[in-house]
Amino acid sequence: MDNETYQPVPHDAAFRKQLLANDDVKMAFDANAAKYALLDELLNAKKATGLTLEQIATKMGTTKNAVTRLESALAAGKTSFSVEKLNQYAQAVGKKIEIHLVSL
Repeated sequence: MDNETYQPVPHDAAFRKQLLANDDVKMAFDANAAKYALLDELLNAKKATGLTLEQIATKMGTTKNAVTRLESALAAGKTSFSVEKLNQYAQAVGKKIEIHLVSL
């Protein structure tokens, strides 16, 4: 790939707004909004700590691959992880899990 012609797509608010203008995309996004919100929370907490995957894994008592699988499962829309693992992740990045149900 020629680096001079490569133009990455910015994944910012304007890009998201453009995508969500498509009714099919919006419907799919809304169906998975809770998973995306949880993934955002996890990744933002990890970034805020400055910890590496290895450091988080050590704090969780698991492997780097297990942490990657947890994050990837959310990104792929799969829920093959336990609440216990989410709690361990949260604790590893100095946070706790709180779940709230809200009216529709």
